[in-house]
Amino acid sequence: MTVETKIRQYGQQDVEMLHDEVVFKGFYTMKRVQFRHRLFSGEMSGVVTREVLTKNEATAVVLYDPQQDNVVLVEQIRIGAIDANSTASPWLLELVAGMIETGEKPDEVAVRESEEEAGVHLTELYPIMQFWDSPGGMSERIHLFAGRVDSSTVGGVHGLAEENEDIRVHVVSRETAYQWLQEGKIDNGVAVIGLQWLQLNYTKLQQIWQ
Repeated sequence: MTVETKIRQYGQQDVEMLHDEVVFKGFYTMKRVQFRHRLFSGEMSGVVTREVLTKNEATAVVLYDPQQDNVVLVEQIRIGAIDANSTASPWLLELVAGMIETGEKPDEVAVRESEEEAGVHLTELYPIMQFWDSPGGMSERIHLFAGRVDSSTVGGVHGLAEENEDIRVHVVSRETAYQWLQEGKIDNGVAVIGLQWLQLNYTKLQQIWQ
């Protein structure tokens, strides 16, 4: 006997927003919201109060050289990884990424950020997926792409001085990047998702980008 499972049977219409208040506005915006939502029993929940970090949607790019089978990664300091009680470095190995500004398209941000953060020009873009970054307390949605690059001339330190960016570029083989992921040297969610996708699909990219 099988049990039929209904997936995502509820939608936005099953949420009642009661209160939406900005409690802090700086580099990011923090809101306090109160809402009710439909339960799986069909009834409505009690009032739920949550704080939500609101951010623009963002684009991230797996920079891949199909001829050399190389990956381009960037390294920079991240405030969320600074912890005086930890021995782990707050300089993280990441994918090129950036927030989508008003009027921009996700693919346009992929091109812009690749040039700003890694000094590379994308010759082709392949859309991978969209996903929520950390929806339990943040509103950011990620548009993930694969971008074709020539890694032979890539390197150095990049970033915009007016945004206090200090970004070092690394070119490594795809196998090395995946090994670093397995060893925990690459430990941020967007890079993990992107590199796992690449490991499963790199032959497809090589065929498409011949």
